[in-house]
Amino acid sequence: MKYAPKPLPFKKALKGISEKALVIHHDKLYVGYVNKKNEIADKLAEFSHGKKDLSSANQSYSEFRALKDGETFAVNGVYLHEYYFNALGGEGVAAGALADAIVKKYGSLQNFLNYFRACGMSARGWVVLAWDTHEAKLSVYTGDAHNQGGVWGAIPIIVLDVYEHAYFIDYGSDRGAYIDDFFMNLNWNAANAVFETVRYVGR
Repeated sequence: MKYAPKPLPFKKALKGISEKALVIHHDKLYVGYVNKKNEIADKLAEFSHGKKDLSSANQSYSEFRALKDGETFAVNGVYLHEYYFNALGGEGVAAGALADAIVKKYGSLQNFLNYFRACGMSARGWVVLAWDTHEAKLSVYTGDAHNQGGVWGAIPIIVLDVYEHAYFIDYGSDRGAYIDDFFMNLNWNAANAVFETVRYVGR
C-alpha cells in the first residue's frame, strides 16, 4: 500500500510563518518526500521479492546500496516533517506533563528554550526533543541531514526544521526570529499527546 501524505493538522494562519511558505513546505517539499519514499519502496520490493538480483550489492556502489541510502533519507524526510507540522498550529502556551518534565530536567522552561534555540542556530537541518527510550529521559538531538544525527530508540516529540526552505521566504537569513515564532506557534497539546504516549517506554 502506498504511503499517503498527511494533511496539515491546522487551518489557521501562523504567527510569522506565511501561508505561501507552508504551501511550498508541505504541498511541494514534504509531498515530494512521500512520493520518493513510495518510489524507493517499489524498487526495493523488486529486490526483496526476488525479482532483481542481489549479488552485486556492495558498500562502494550498487543500485541496491543507492536505494537503501536513499530510503533512510526519504523516509526520515517524511517522518521528521510530519512531527514538525504536528507541533505547529497552537498558541505557544507551555502546559501539561511535557512542560512539567522539561522544567524538571532543565531547571526552567526558559533554560530549555534557550538551549533548544541554540541547537536550532547550530544545526543545519533538524532539532529534535525526543524521549530517549534507552535512558528513559528527554533529550535534545540535532541533525545536519534527514539521515544524520538520529539516535536509535529516541522518539521525536517536538521537531524543528531549520533548513532554509522552512523560513527564508518569511525571515530571510534571520533564523533566530523564525525559531522564536516556531515556539509562539507551538501546539503544546499535540506535543503532550506524543509525550503521554512515549514517556513510560524504556522504564
